[in-house]
Amino acid sequence: MKTKNIRIAGYVLLLASFVACTKVPLTGRNQMSLIPEGELISMSLTEYQSFLKENPPAGNHDQNTIMVKQVGNKIQNAVTKYMSQNKMSSRLAGYKWEYNLVNDPQINAWCMPGGKVVVYSGLLAVTQNEAALAIVMGHEIAHAVARHGNERMSQGMVAQLGGVALDVALQSKSAETKALFQTAYGVGANVAVMLPYSRLHETEADKMGLIFAAMAGYDPREAPKFWQRMAAKGGAKPPELLSSHPSDAKRISDLNKFMPQALKYYKP
Repeated sequence: MKTKNIRIAGYVLLLASFVACTKVPLTGRNQMSLIPEGELISMSLTEYQSFLKENPPAGNHDQNTIMVKQVGNKIQNAVTKYMSQNKMSSRLAGYKWEYNLVNDPQINAWCMPGGKVVVYSGLLAVTQNEAALAIVMGHEIAHAVARHGNERMSQGMVAQLGGVALDVALQSKSAETKALFQTAYGVGANVAVMLPYSRLHETEADKMGLIFAAMAGYDPREAPKFWQRMAAKGGAKPPELLSSHPSDAKRISDLNKFMPQALKYYKP
């Protein structure tokens, strides 16, 4: 019976890939998006507030908080401009941008659908400057704009709930759907079980993030330097950011190869 269910889920996944496709900005890759983005944005509003309630953000007068919000606003303007120039503004429908710094030693950051961003204070010791912070925030925001989480959650829903249950799960926002959301976006106490981004997702977010940071006025050449520092933080227990964002020689090499294109958007 288990094998049969897996086979059925596979057929549903294959069918869904044909009927629920969107295109990723910049790369133009077709991706499966079973879940209406508006549903995910609605869920993110609830989950984001719940997270902040349990993890109070640093005060608005904190200098690091000011920096995070300043960088976020610049990246937001760059994303809005890029999407407008490429006739993809509708992809940002329903976004309610928000940036918060939480006092937590984890080296981590993430962005939910709708532009809900959290930066952990532990990350700042590795970014070391505003430009490197922009690289990380641009990368995380790129994941949201590219709807990588929707893609992962769609795959997870098909695998765990089956095609018949998809519509029911969305309508009822069942516990299973909420758990998949939290896992797909790395929210809550069990961030370590976050569904891993694929190499393809990482490459897309790296490229889009470099362009967003460059358009925001930050030198994209800070990216390889930052990931080198992140790689040095690896070991028996690497930082959370590395658990889903692998940093290695190939990644840094790919960033350097893409740098000439990113620099076209950089006007210091």
